[in-house]
Amino acid sequence: MSRPLARVARELGVNHETLRTWVRAADRADRAAATGGDAGERELRALRKRVAELEKEKEILRKAAAYFAQEMDR
Repeated sequence: MSRPLARVARELGVNHETLRTWVRAADRADRAAATGGDAGERELRALRKRVAELEKEKEILRKAAAYFAQEMDR
């Protein structure tokens, strides 16, 4: 059962415009979650993925450098 926003606001003891703002913000958040997040969240995920890749590459290069340093000492 759906109740009018003004009635719910009265029952909660808040201004109806405040409640309307909260409802709209919740709707936007739901839509963003359904589409995989907003552009900032997508960019953050992409950047975190890239950082993980670079860390793996760095570790491989560190191990290779250590291996070749040992070979040079022989």
